[in-house]
Order: sequence, then C-alpha cells, then structure tokens
Amino acid sequence: MHYKAIKLVKRPGLHITPDIFQVVTEETPELNDGEILIKQTSMSLDPAMKGWMSEDRDSYIPPVELGDTMRSSGVGEVVGSLNEHFPVGCRVMGMTGWAEYIVSDGRGMQVVPDSVSDEAVLCVLSLPGMTAYQGLMNVGKPKAGETLFVTGAAGSVGVMVGQIAKAEGLRVVGAAGSDEKCRWLEQELGFDKAINYHSEHLAEALADAAPKGIDVFFENTGGPIQLLAFERMNTFGRVVVCGLIADYSSAQPAPGPSWMRIIKKRLMIQGFTMPDHWDKMGELVQAVSGYLMKGQIKYKAHTIEGLESAIDGINLLFTGGNMGKLMVKL
Repeated sequence: MHYKAIKLVKRPGLHITPDIFQVVTEETPELNDGEILIKQTSMSLDPAMKGWMSEDRDSYIPPVELGDTMRSSGVGEVVGSLNEHFPVGCRVMGMTGWAEYIVSDGRGMQVVPDSVSDEAVLCVLSLPGMTAYQGLMNVGKPKAGETLFVTGAAGSVGVMVGQIAKAEGLRVVGAAGSDEKCRWLEQELGFDKAINYHSEHLAEALADAAPKGIDVFFENTGGPIQLLAFERMNTFGRVVVCGLIADYSSAQPAPGPSWMRIIKKRLMIQGFTMPDHWDKMGELVQAVSGYLMKGQIKYKAHTIEGLESAIDGINLLFTGGNMGKLMVKL
C-alpha cells in the first residue's frame, strides 16, 4: 500500500519556506514483532517545530535529520498490529510525523477512547494540555488568589494555561494579537482580562489588567510585552519560560531584562520543555482530563485539510493567523 509522507530536505532560514520540504510516496513496510501500523487521522502543528527543523544540536531534543519525515504529534487508528497492547481498531496518540501512515513500536503511544474526538485529543489531552499543566502547576506552583499573566494566550498552550489557572482560583490575564482573540478569551474562556499586545498603550493596559502585580508569568512569545510583565512581577514571583515565538524568526534575539529585579524581588525563572517529562505523560493526561470532564476547559481547533496543507499552514503559528490549536485533518 502506498502513502504520502513529507521529508525535511533543507534547514530553514529565518522563515519556513516550501522548498525545505519534499513530498514523497512510500510503501507501507512489513511489520516486525512488537510493531504497529497507524493510519494517522489528525496531526498537530506546533511552534516548537521551527526549532526541530534547525541544525541546533545543543537543544532539548535532537533536530530532525535531513531526509527524515518531519516530526509531529498526532492521533490515528491502529490498522495493523503485532503488539498485544495495541490491537487493530484502537486509537492512539503520540509522536507520529508528517505522514499518512506510521510504523511504531508503541513506545510513547497512548490509547485514547473512541468517545474523545481528535480535536479534544490534540487541543487538550496531548502536547498543549500536558505542557500547560506541567509548566503551570509543577513549575509555576500557583496559589488561589494569585495573578497569572500568560502570553500567546489564544494559542494552543495559552488557552489551556489560562483555563487551568481559572479552575485553580487565580486571576487570569492574557495577551493576544487581536481584539477578536481578546474578546474570545474573556467572553468564551472566562479570562478576567485579555489585552492586545499591539496596543499603543501596552504598559497602561497591563497595569490596569494586573493592578496587584503578577505572581506567575507564563511566557510563550517574548516580544516587547515580556519586559513590561517582568517589571510587574511581585516578590517571590515565578516566570515559566515555555516559548519565545517572537524570537524564532529573528536574526538576533531580543535582549533580556536586567537581572537586578530578580534579586530585589527574589524571582524564580525556569525554562522547561516537555521531552524532559515524557515519563509523566500518563499522569499529566489524567490531570488534564479531570478539568475537561468537569467542564472547566473549552477548546477551539483551527483545522486545515490534507497532509500537504502543513507545508504552508505551519506559518500561521508565526503570523498569529491561527486562533486555538492548529491541526491538520488527514
């Protein structure tokens, strides 16, 4: 049986361009003992992919090698199995790749119930939800009554961070890139305040939204608002550094804030990435499922159609063109 896959054949420059990919047709191989064949039904597009495409070997995860299928997470149906833990017909989620079919030995794959849609899996139970929970709860250590500020608040991780924080009793302030996104965060997702980071009076908007300062700053984007948030951090505040989308396509990263405030306010600043925590995947999924089952999490999928739509579609992440979780339906 033949299927399409997309290989990474060049490293990107400042921007992801179609010429760095090659669409190929492959033949599904014979399975070895312990392996499964997955027909992918939906796959996730994430900002971290820009880093995975680069040559950087001093990062938290090795780059995708040139000539290999582009890395991603996804959901699919097991259509062939020589592994008793994953019978034919079950649905799984995990690291897959830009391909219609994937062969896996089952490591890192989780069975998902048929009652949970692909959208719910990719928006809530896979990387975004796990990243949000790990970063907020285990790194940020929020307490009820504190103020959380999250950048990229309308993105896949940001919406989860804000809603989990609301469920935990925090005041939640988010920053997003349009008035439409800000209205959605406030009116649909229950954020206490959302501010447009393109605002001319950003410092005043943030001061108004977080009058008692910021206790937990969940950083997804970088950009000018980072310094303003840093300056509003309260004593013993925690900065959780998850992503810096504004710097991913810049030749020179923006300079960081002065460290003086770190001393004066005794701030904790922690960078984190999910590959360090794959061993906690089961418990993280269970924790996030609890919020979903209680109706404390809503989600929105921004869906594009067909495997090859990923080639151009991934740039929506860096232009702010997506609202909610960007995913590809195969």
